Amino acid sequence: MSGQQWTAVVPVKQLSAAKSRLRGAVADARHEELALAMVCDTVLAIGSCALVRDVMVVTADARAAAAVSELGARVVADPGGDLNAAMSFGADTVAGLGRPRAVLTGDLPALRPGELDAALQAAGQDRAYVADAVGSGTVLLTTGTATALDPHFGVGSAAAHAASGARALTGDWPGLRQDVDTPADLRTVLALGAGEHTCALLRDLGLITGCAAVGPRR
Repeated sequence: MSGQQWTAVVPVKQLSAAKSRLRGAVADARHEELALAMVCDTVLAIGSCALVRDVMVVTADARAAAAVSELGARVVADPGGDLNAAMSFGADTVAGLGRPRAVLTGDLPALRPGELDAALQAAGQDRAYVADAVGSGTVLLTTGTATALDPHFGVGSAAAHAASGARALTGDWPGLRQDVDTPADLRTVLALGAGEHTCALLRDLGLITGCAAVGPRR
C-alpha cells in the first residue's frame, strides 16, 4: 500500500483525568501540560508519516482540541463512553469503512514517523495490532476497508486483541512501542529521544538540559 491512504485516530481524555499513574513525574500544577505535550508530539509524528492522509483527534477537552488543531489535526467531539467507544466512533463512524484506519494512543512522544509507516505497511489491509514495550498493552490497532475496528483497549489489551482475531505486528519499533504510563516510562522515552513539546516542557521545569536522539525524527 503506497501513498497517503490511512486515517489515524487518536483519542484524548480530559487532561484533568489523563495519565494518573504518571503523577509525580512533574509538579502537580504542570501535570496536564505534560500530558498535552505528549499528545502534541504524538500527533506531530503521526502527521509526518508518508502513509497517513489525515489525523483525527477525538476529545472533549477544549485545550487539547485547540492545541492539536494548530498542528493540523482534525478534531471530533468525544461522543462519551470509554476509550474504545471514542476509537470506534472516530474510526468507523466519522472516518468510515471506505479507507484503512489506524488508532494510536496519545502518549507516544518518542514515536518516529518512519516506525509508524513501517507498521502500517506491515499491516496492509489486515486488522492488526502492535503491543507496547511491556507486551501486555496495545499502542496501535489497524483495520482495512470494509472492516470494523473492534478495539479492546484496557488492561491486557494485547491478549484481547489477539483473541479477537487481530494479527500481531512484531517489528522493531521502540518509539512506537514505548507509551508513557509511569515516571520510569518517561525516563525511557527521554533516552530514546522525545519530541519537541515534551522536551521543551521538561527543560522549562529544569528537569533536563536536553533530549537524547536516536537518529532523525523520521
